[in-house]
Parts: sequence; C-alpha cells; structure tokens
Amino acid sequence: QVQLVESGGGLVQPGGSLRLSCATSGIIFSINAMGWYRQAPGKQRELVALITTSGRTNYADSVKGRFTISRDNTKNTVYLQLNSLKPEDTAVYFCNIKKYWGQGTQVTVSS
Repeated sequence: QVQLVESGGGLVQPGGSLRLSCATSGIIFSINAMGWYRQAPGKQRELVALITTSGRTNYADSVKGRFTISRDNTKNTVYLQLNSLKPEDTAVYFCNIKKYWGQGTQVTVSS
C-alpha cells in the first residue's frame, strides 16, 4: 500500500531552520506532483508548497522566499527546507501525493 512518512520536525527558535523529509513507497513517485501542507491548532489545513514532476514549484505567499520544496526521484522523497522560521509557522506539516497523506510532523517555533 501507499505510505508517506514525514520526519525532521522539532522545536526551533525564531529565525532558525529545519529540513523536513517525506519518504514515499507503494506509488510511482516520479510521475506525480507532491505537496506540503500544514495545520495549526484551530485552523484549517493549508497548502504550503507544491512541486511538479518537472520540478516547477509554487508557494503560499506567507512562506515565499523562506521555504524551499525539492524532490529526489531516486529516493522517492520530497523535502521542505524551512528558513527564517516565525512563530506563526508553528503547525503540523503533512506531505501529500494524490489522495494520500502522511501522519504529519510537528514544527514548533518558539523562544
């Protein structure tokens, strides 16, 4: 079956960085677009970044210039580099491919 496993979350101070990973299995990774979403407490899940099969990217306005999505088709893995983190980036981050979701990884930005 299809599995998506996120990792790399944690507690970081404002201005800090994290790198999230999402390893996939059970699906042909290279022919599908991938996305990262996040959900903060009491809020709806929102799109953070998308990457197409050709590597074209799209970002939410709130993270443009700070976050970078990338993919490694040889490892069936998508990444999200989070730089210049702000407290408002605190959320559970999920990766997505087609109708499938990972379990999420918590990112907490706090001093």
